[in-house]
Parts: sequence; C-alpha cells; structure tokens
Amino acid sequence: MPMLQPPIDAEAGAASASPELSDRPRRRTFTARDKIRILAETDRAAATGGIGAILRREGVYSSSLTEWRKQRDAGAFGALAPAKRGRKIAEPNPLAAKLALAQRDNARLTQRLKRAEAIIELQKNELGSTARL
Repeated sequence: MPMLQPPIDAEAGAASASPELSDRPRRRTFTARDKIRILAETDRAAATGGIGAILRREGVYSSSLTEWRKQRDAGAFGALAPAKRGRKIAEPNPLAAKLALAQRDNARLTQRLKRAEAIIELQKNELGSTARL
C-alpha cells in the first residue's frame, strides 16, 4: 500500500528550512589578514600532515595556498593595507635646492652684467666727448 504524503505548502516548507542555510550558496572569501595568517601557520607547520590539517580546518585547497604565496611574494598583500588619509606629503626634490641656488646666482650675475654694461657705456660716452674737443 503506497504511503500517502500530505501536500507540502510552499510557505510552510520555507519556514521549516534552517535559517542558517541560504537559498544559494556563496563562495567563501578571505581577507588579506586571513590569507597572511593562514600562510604564516602553514609556513610554521613543518610536521608531516601539519599543512593538510590546517587546510582542512580552514576549508582551503592547496592551489589557493600556492596562489596566495605568489601574491605575498609579489607584494600584493602590502598594497591592501589601508592608506593614510588626508593630504599627501610630497617628497622634496633633491635638485630643488640646487635649482634655487643657480637661479639666485643667475639673477645676481645678470644684475652685475647690467651695471658693468652701463659703466662701459658711460665710459664710451666720456671718451667720445673728450676726443671731440
């Protein structure tokens, strides 16, 4: 004799489902801090099976561990550190002081040249006027 099941109401089925389970599973994401922590643990785990136990505990595949090591070696995790907020301090240009000194020298020498040319021009005029007499 077939067993008869009562009709399942859609709302009742949804309400009886576990609230811990979502309708659609989501892929787990790891923060940079988690990745660095797991990598540090696996680097310290030298015993046989130690790395495997960590991977099982964290729910991570060894291929993820390999990718994270590559990212760590490339310095990708350091770039994820929060940046300091506010105005950025510009690095002083080491040639700026030399440029300012050269510009001051140039202005001083230009002034001396103008004075010397004016004196020479006066001397020419004086020499020309005394020669005519």
